[in-house]
Amino acid sequence: MAKTSPAQFVREVRQELQKVTWPSRKELVATTLSVVAMSALAALFFFLVDQVLAWFVQLALGIGR
Repeated sequence: MAKTSPAQFVREVRQELQKVTWPSRKELVATTLSVVAMSALAALFFFLVDQVLAWFVQLALGIGR
């Protein structure tokens, strides 16, 4: 594998960064909010499933309320 000088590496990195399509502020906010919302929904779903399963286990073992 050919060695690349640090200067050549920096040049290539800058060239690649120019090819990147950066999101606008509006797109960034929208995607961030959707990720937060979906994470909250997933957390709520798994919390509820955990509570139901815990209730069934307590019921099955006779240690329920």
